Order: sequence, then structure tokens, then C-alpha cells
Amino acid sequence: MTLSTVSSKGWVVIPKALRQKYGLEAGSKVRFVDYRGAIYLVPIPDDPIEALYGMFAGGPSMTAELLAERERDNAHEERTLESLRSG
Repeated sequence: MTLSTVSSKGWVVIPKALRQKYGLEAGSKVRFVDYRGAIYLVPIPDDPIEALYGMFAGGPSMTAELLAERERDNAHEERTLESLRSG
């Protein structure tokens, strides 16, 4: 665990090892998150879209699941209409 001190101006030094680990350089953007009694420092990527690209790669296909669900819904609707026509 690393310790840092808040200056009279509210500045805090991020230790070098953490800056290197998270790619923080002069001008890097970070977000402060206040959550459940703790403050989190979250690095913001230069290009958030590029940083998220491929995030769901290898996972289930949401498109395929949506199409399958719609196919099931259509089949159910057809069965319901058929029973109403014959009933």
C-alpha cells in the first residue's frame, strides 16, 4: 500500500509505479468517484470508444439471441392465431 499526503492546495501525488502501471502521464484525465465512503481515482482513456472496442468479443452474440427470441415470439403468435381461427 502506498501513502500520499494531500497538500494545502488539495494536490495528491500519484506514485510513479502506479502512474506507469496505468499509463498516466502529464495531461492524462482521471475521474474521482465517491462510492460507499471511499474515493476512487479512475483513469479516463484518450479515446474511450477505442478502449471499449472488442470488450464483448468472444461472448454470446446478442444479435443471434435477439433473432432467436423474435423467432420464438413469432411462432407463439402464429400458434395463438391458429387456435383462434380454428376455435
